[in-house]
Amino acid sequence: MARATPAPAAPFGPLEFQLVLLRRMADFQRDRVEEALRALGVGLAAMREANKRWQAMVRSPRGASRGSLARYRSVLGPPEATERRQVGDLTCEALSWALPLWPDLRFEVMSAPGGGAVWNEWLVRAPGAPPPRLRTVEDLVPWSCTVDEVAQAFPPARPREGSTPLSQQLACTAPDTQGELHDVVAEFTWGLLQRLPEDSVRGPDSRP
Repeated sequence: MARATPAPAAPFGPLEFQLVLLRRMADFQRDRVEEALRALGVGLAAMREANKRWQAMVRSPRGASRGSLARYRSVLGPPEATERRQVGDLTCEALSWALPLWPDLRFEVMSAPGGGAVWNEWLVRAPGAPPPRLRTVEDLVPWSCTVDEVAQAFPPARPREGSTPLSQQLACTAPDTQGELHDVVAEFTWGLLQRLPEDSVRGPDSRP
């Protein structure tokens, strides 16, 4: 008896990639993620499957040989914008894609010019989209702002290792609505604010 031909894998496109981003955000904001899944018309099982397929793509020998930038192009299509950018002494290429779930943001990949190694991958504010008003601790609402926006609003912000392998933290000092200063740690996934970890907001009397 002839063996049945395996069914071809379903396409992996922008919808599935958004599910990959949500899978990591679910570590911190499960309710928001479930609401986003409903907006996309899929469930938790689809999110887990998309993340499983993404990890397989990343770890496969073919995926490793193609590189991260080629993988993003194959999944997300041609970038909406590409620009050269100077970061210190380094010249890099920034590519960005629109994602329906976050219309005011763009997924940005920074790499060496000419499709070299990827240096950074995160969500940033879309050109022309109004940034949030970040003046107090109370303004630091999950999913409202990006790493760069918090760093610019409350300098000097100090990067720290996140509580999970794919999260980042910024430590900074910010006032509350009464003007009292607090030491704050903000945690991000894919560059988007997820939470202020428990006991991470301390007033001046609790500083060491």
